[in-house]
Amino acid sequence: MKPILGAIESPVYAVMRFMVGGLFACHGAQKLFGAFGGHAMLHNPLMLTAGIIEFGGGLLIAIGLLTSVAAFIASGEMAVAYFLQHARVDFWPIVNKGELAVIYCFIFLYIASHGAGRFAVDKS
Repeated sequence: MKPILGAIESPVYAVMRFMVGGLFACHGAQKLFGAFGGHAMLHNPLMLTAGIIEFGGGLLIAIGLLTSVAAFIASGEMAVAYFLQHARVDFWPIVNKGELAVIYCFIFLYIASHGAGRFAVDKS
């Protein structure tokens, strides 16, 4: 059976990649620059690394440059974030407030396996 929106799969994927990458970059901007109501966390090496991966990786994913590599690294960062911060509170993401980390992890894993798509700087 054909998907309902199969005819517009490429543009929908590009919009999803752009939105997810852009939102992820916002998380990095919070950590690096204190943007969007966040607090710069440059003094903590783990948070600095997370901010760099989130901001830089998010931008790369959004524009579609080095997308698979950036998404794979971002997926790993979200897995580490989940297990270091959330999983030690409780097993279930709904209980430990780790849903966003899990969702980002698996979306980035999908993007890493799918590639940038048609509407990207890399055009893979």
